[in-house]
Amino acid sequence: MSEMTTLTTPHDLLAAIPFLIGYHPVNSLVLVSLKDDSIGMAMRIDYPHDAPIGAFDLVASHFLRDSAQGAFIVAYVPDGATDGDEVLATVGLALEHAGVSIRESLLIQAGRYRSVLCGDTQCCPLAGREVPAIDSSRIAAEHVIAGHVMPFANVEGLVESIAPHFICRDENWQSQVKSYFVDSSSPTLNAMQRDGARAIIDCAIEYKSGKWSENPELTARVIGRLSDIQVRDFALGSHDGGSIDTYWAMWRHLLVIAPPGFIAPVASLFACLAYERGEGALAHKALDRALEDDASYSLAILLRRVFTAGWPPLALANMRKELHPKVCAGIFN
Repeated sequence: MSEMTTLTTPHDLLAAIPFLIGYHPVNSLVLVSLKDDSIGMAMRIDYPHDAPIGAFDLVASHFLRDSAQGAFIVAYVPDGATDGDEVLATVGLALEHAGVSIRESLLIQAGRYRSVLCGDTQCCPLAGREVPAIDSSRIAAEHVIAGHVMPFANVEGLVESIAPHFICRDENWQSQVKSYFVDSSSPTLNAMQRDGARAIIDCAIEYKSGKWSENPELTARVIGRLSDIQVRDFALGSHDGGSIDTYWAMWRHLLVIAPPGFIAPVASLFACLAYERGEGALAHKALDRALEDDASYSLAILLRRVFTAGWPPLALANMRKELHPKVCAGIFN
């Protein structure tokens, strides 16, 4: 859930959506939940063609689970399609039947937008208005000042941002990471788990100070030790509200340099933080990388279910916090 001031105009909403989902959508239906006029979750689905009756009931159930009171709906209508108004009306009806009020419903097509709720043709002409540039918006300025990156131009750019770096294929680097693999049958298992936990904390400190590039041995230790579930679960609960950006940057970098066979734990950790930051699309793409590396990786499978079910990010954060003391006790006691 990205923090931003109240969205007061259609311009604000159009500028906010790429930040909420991580990229500029096309051929999409985007829904944003509201609680006490604050932004809740953002959900993007492919633009529906000939959707059957009841197709949006599942969407409405996600909004109920998020305790949403209101919703913004934006349809990015494909060129040539003529059913934009009908799609917006159908999804709006499903949400209203669930008790969620529609605060705004926008149709975007061929670079122009209009509100389907506004009947004033002076305010909302049938031909629509030109979609404003995002980089000149108040919302963009607030996000950049807060340290968030600008949205990617498209979903391909989003995927490319976490694509593997050439270093992950380097044999010397692979050997260095493998030297820190944790064998669950080793008589020194607990010592390796402690080493992994300490390496994570030390690595985060170096990332915060900007010295991470000076210590490749430490990053190899972290990636290698994450092969142990206890170390991974320690990492899952290591950040808080004040350090989430540091850990997000750290896991993102380690994800692109992790060798095959060591990607799934790092990708799952990065996915969790991305989801908590409100970057749901990036979180799902990270899980794609995790499951490509290990199709049976249990945390990635669990997170996929959590994300798809529309769990509020705060609920996920609370689950991590409750687990962390138990993990620490298992490693350090």
